[in-house]
Amino acid sequence: MKAAFVGKGGSGKTTLAALFARHLAQDRVALLAIDADINQHLAVALGAAQDEAALLPALGDHLDLIKDHLRGENPRIASAAAMLKTTPPGAGSRVVDVGSANPVYDRLVREVGGVRLAVTGPFAEGDLGVACYHSKVGAVELLLNHMADGPGEYVVVDMTAGADSFASGLFTRFDLTFLVCEPTVRSVGVYRQYTGYARDHGVRVAVVGNKVEDGDDERFLRDEVGDDLLCVLGRSPFVKAAERGRHLPIDHLEPTNAGALRAMRAALDGCAKDWARYAAQAADFHARNAAAWGNARTGADLTTQIDPGYVMSPATAAAL
Repeated sequence: MKAAFVGKGGSGKTTLAALFARHLAQDRVALLAIDADINQHLAVALGAAQDEAALLPALGDHLDLIKDHLRGENPRIASAAAMLKTTPPGAGSRVVDVGSANPVYDRLVREVGGVRLAVTGPFAEGDLGVACYHSKVGAVELLLNHMADGPGEYVVVDMTAGADSFASGLFTRFDLTFLVCEPTVRSVGVYRQYTGYARDHGVRVAVVGNKVEDGDDERFLRDEVGDDLLCVLGRSPFVKAAERGRHLPIDHLEPTNAGALRAMRAALDGCAKDWARYAAQAADFHARNAAAWGNARTGADLTTQIDPGYVMSPATAAAL
């Protein structure tokens, strides 16, 4: 299962993504966490020191490696250079699962706080004023397009704040999107904006209330988001300790907050996979990107990279 964490900046989505990843890691499941936020804080939230986090290899800096591996022997793709961030898999492509070794994971995934983590990487000095962050996040989209997660496998992605993730098709790559929402008008505003876009594409959204101090806070959220409210987390001494650099074992988390994490996992596990829908969405967004800029950049019709009728599944990854 693939889960995304979104929400207003400062709502606590990175903290919740880290808590959820650590909660899953307790059971030693196949797990991969990905930091796809422009503010790269997931490694620190998982327990890395700032200087250690800065040394993590960045997906966005190794796009050629990712393309070379995923292209495989797909005859529809003339070269790795012809691949866009949206290029979908087809016959001959290499499809990855969550836990098995491959050159991309060997080079770019590291264990942080007991969680396997990949990061897109921050803006470099040379990017300022000339590069779009979504060019870096494109590495995540390409990887997830080719990832066939099987039973008992989890991907947890910390996304950009607000509705920024709609600048790419990445927002459609998840089984469930957790929208972290504080009991404030501004945070609820982001919820309404996000769900307004997401539901046009069949994206499942569950609201996780955060920083909920009392019954009035919870009632406010329930009144504003209705049945989308899955669970709430209160103020947490456990989280405060982590924010001050003292990372306690996850089983020290307050029981009510731990219960919220269990509810989130149950909701994610209860989602039905629809590989055909994922394939159709991937093809749609690739066709859009090809028409908007990809064809002009490469001088070729990149919609021919779409393999009609090809649907990825865990069986595809197992066969490879």
